[in-house]
Amino acid sequence: MTSWDKKSFDATEHCAELIGIEERLLIMRNLLVRPWRYKELHKNLRELSSEKLKEHLHEMEQDGLLNAPAEPDGEYELTELGASMREIIAAMRQAGEAYQEQVRMDSIQNELRQLRQAISSADAVMIGAGAGLSASAGFSYAGERFEKYFSDFRMRYGFEDMYTGGFFPYRTLEEYWSYWSRFVWINRYHDAPKQVYADVLSLVKDKEYFVLTTNVDHCFQKAGVNKDRLFYTQGDYGLFQCSVPCHDATYDNERAIRQMVAQQEDMHVSSALIPRCPRCGKPMTMNLRSDDRFVEDEGWRRAAAKYELFLEQYRDKRILFLELGVGYNTPVIIKYPFWQMTMSNPAAFYVCINNGQAVCPSEITEQSLCLNEDIGSVVRALLKGAEE
Repeated sequence: MTSWDKKSFDATEHCAELIGIEERLLIMRNLLVRPWRYKELHKNLRELSSEKLKEHLHEMEQDGLLNAPAEPDGEYELTELGASMREIIAAMRQAGEAYQEQVRMDSIQNELRQLRQAISSADAVMIGAGAGLSASAGFSYAGERFEKYFSDFRMRYGFEDMYTGGFFPYRTLEEYWSYWSRFVWINRYHDAPKQVYADVLSLVKDKEYFVLTTNVDHCFQKAGVNKDRLFYTQGDYGLFQCSVPCHDATYDNERAIRQMVAQQEDMHVSSALIPRCPRCGKPMTMNLRSDDRFVEDEGWRRAAAKYELFLEQYRDKRILFLELGVGYNTPVIIKYPFWQMTMSNPAAFYVCINNGQAVCPSEITEQSLCLNEDIGSVVRALLKGAEE
């Protein structure tokens, strides 16, 4: 048990007074990510009136938590004292998230039992995974994670998230590869912040399963899924291809990516580091499906064949179509086929877990379960229930 003396209580009380009420917490949350102009803060914190926001900012300046801008259009930024609150506020957020998750999971116990039974009784599980799964695992393309790795790009080019940065019309290949090498480094060669992918694998490790995914971040293989059970239809951040393309091969890029990240300066890489096709000499590009120049290499074709073989093997059996975080950018790859295959097989069952976007056609309602919840929360609840 922690020992608390009067001095500890006084310090705790003083810290609580500094952080203050909920509205000040929201301001602190934003300023812990980056400096903000007043207009930006007011637009983001719409629940606060202009007068109330100005009042809180003035009080927080008086308390030594932030520095006010010298110019009218300057930025508010935290002082050293304000920044020291980071771990406290992060702990508060984590505690709040854990409490919210427990409340939500307690409210859907019937659905969790139904999902557990669907997995247990299935002859095979066909997993379809979209961007929502990686988002649940902590791969956010905006906010604090974007600011941590791309604040210099934001300040120079004006975009506010990694996705927009990927389509920005950079003037030179040196700038383009400075951005993309850093992007690939953190989204392909860093592990996801949360172990959601490993937890999903734990759910099905004792079943026959296959994974169809539009995600290109390699998280399934890093979690332990064998390549023979995986079809990544839209490419892989870890592969280069010729930009023409002059041939249908792809190339591992880890060494080149790490070198560009290590040696870039002022958001430029050296011209000598720009990856070029070993056959025609044209610049390489990422092996991502964005137009008709996407290379479907030998590995892609093998994976496609294995996917079709798996479906054929379980066509009329008790197959569970487990859709995780699939939206409507490319529904023809996972969502619509899963609906159609469920409809054509009375023994099939369809499950969709997608926070805010879990739906199914009325024709398969009796064979479906839709959970508008965070994927990681649901999977953790299932694994916890299996242990009890």
